[in-house]
Amino acid sequence: MKYKNLLFDVDDTLLDFQDAQKVALKSLFESMDIPYNEETEKMYNTMNQSLWRQFEQGILTSEQVVNDRFGIFFNQLGIEVNSVEMERNYRQCLKEGIKPVENSLELVNSLSKQANLYIVTNGIAETQSYRLQKSGLIPYFKDVFISEELNAQKPSINFFNTVFSRIPYFKKEETAIIGDSLTSDIQGGINAGIDTIWYNPKRKKVKDPVIPTYDIAQLNEIYDL
Repeated sequence: MKYKNLLFDVDDTLLDFQDAQKVALKSLFESMDIPYNEETEKMYNTMNQSLWRQFEQGILTSEQVVNDRFGIFFNQLGIEVNSVEMERNYRQCLKEGIKPVENSLELVNSLSKQANLYIVTNGIAETQSYRLQKSGLIPYFKDVFISEELNAQKPSINFFNTVFSRIPYFKKEETAIIGDSLTSDIQGGINAGIDTIWYNPKRKKVKDPVIPTYDIAQLNEIYDL
């Protein structure tokens, strides 16, 4: 392992966010007698991803994203809801989603003996902190950096500058970020001048100009870098 510091994304890198989201949405929709199927899931994902892209670009705050998204979504279905209340109910279920990605728990246990591990995640602090604690991941990380608490988000340089300032004896050449998002994790690492490891299990094609240093299909490939 040539890196002394490894920065790990959480959702769909260490914990299976897609699974957690599906369970939470299904529960929410069923409580309103609305069928949850591929069509409604696709509609929600398209809308939700668009809002989070605007968050990454600094156009929206995380509060605006989470407090408005269900109002926007259900309005598309012709249903008027209390968006904030819907978000609260959704998040209560979402935070219980701690299914690991691959063997992520064993991986960070092993890597923590070789390098300093840090969490870097965009999201709501209360939800992410709860999931990290309940999943058993927390003991293996030196520190946790959540966008809501830093008042900055990946891929902004402000987010990474704050992270770097809190890593003892930090050197860029000894640091890499691991994540599944080209626009957030990989672009953020590029902006910050550190190596990037794109977790890409579906073998998607890289989109210029976001070119990761490494492209891996399985988390275990990190050992060989």
